[in-house]
Amino acid sequence: MATKGMLREDALEGKTILITGGGTGLGRAMGEYFLELGANLVITSRKLEKLEQAAREMEEAKGGTVLPVACDVREYEQVEEVQKKAVEQFGQVDALVNNAAGNFVSPTERLSHRAFDAVVDIVLKGTYNNTLAHGKHWIQNEQQGTVLNIVTTYAWTGSGYVVPSACGKSGVLGMTRSLAVEWAKYGIRMNAIAPGPFPTEGAWQNLIPDNLADQIDPKARVPMNRYGENQELANLAAYLVSDFSAYINGEVITIDGGEWLNGAGQFNMMQYVPAEMWDMLEQMTKGNKK
Repeated sequence: MATKGMLREDALEGKTILITGGGTGLGRAMGEYFLELGANLVITSRKLEKLEQAAREMEEAKGGTVLPVACDVREYEQVEEVQKKAVEQFGQVDALVNNAAGNFVSPTERLSHRAFDAVVDIVLKGTYNNTLAHGKHWIQNEQQGTVLNIVTTYAWTGSGYVVPSACGKSGVLGMTRSLAVEWAKYGIRMNAIAPGPFPTEGAWQNLIPDNLADQIDPKARVPMNRYGENQELANLAAYLVSDFSAYINGEVITIDGGEWLNGAGQFNMMQYVPAEMWDMLEQMTKGNKK
């Protein structure tokens, strides 16, 4: 497993990267690796106290500079204020990672319209708020920029019981591919990562309660029979925001150990057929031919 960083130490030297939802989970994992590679970091979420604590811990562990700024990504004016503070401190923002998300598992008929809004507004509105604010700034200042959106594999397949998230992530994926074409002429790249199961404290527990964890094991759906390691995702994210990926634009890269393909293949369940049964089926087939 790729539990070590894969890029050279100065791969992001001098770059400033803004990560929404950057104080916890996968956002923090990506941010810590960006710091190792020489980047300045801006992290946002709604709770400033937790952000400030995360920033201190990240700086102590990895070095570099982390600017924590409270922001509700659903509010465009707050997004603009974050951008302003980031530019004031670091001079410019080079890359945006839209990582903030909300989700819960529920039969859709049990959801209120407010619950639906709560997820879609964070996932889709929050992403386009940040993308629009930074894109306008980059275009106005004739500055190149990179946007990396964190989506999910059900952004293109859909999924029951997480319908608001599926709607939001599908919209983000559509925006990624659309702006990749429209904004390329300004030197702005748009890409996305679709992670499979990467267990993180809090979010993972909210989606799969402890009393169901033994019955619903996401790892069992993964052909590689394991969860993803945070460093594996961080390696991919660092590559996509670095100059090494300068010719990759409009792409969504899946990192899920083959999980979604396993669910998509009509006969993939045959992997559970034991060898003895294959022997029996083979003999039956030969007998029918005779």
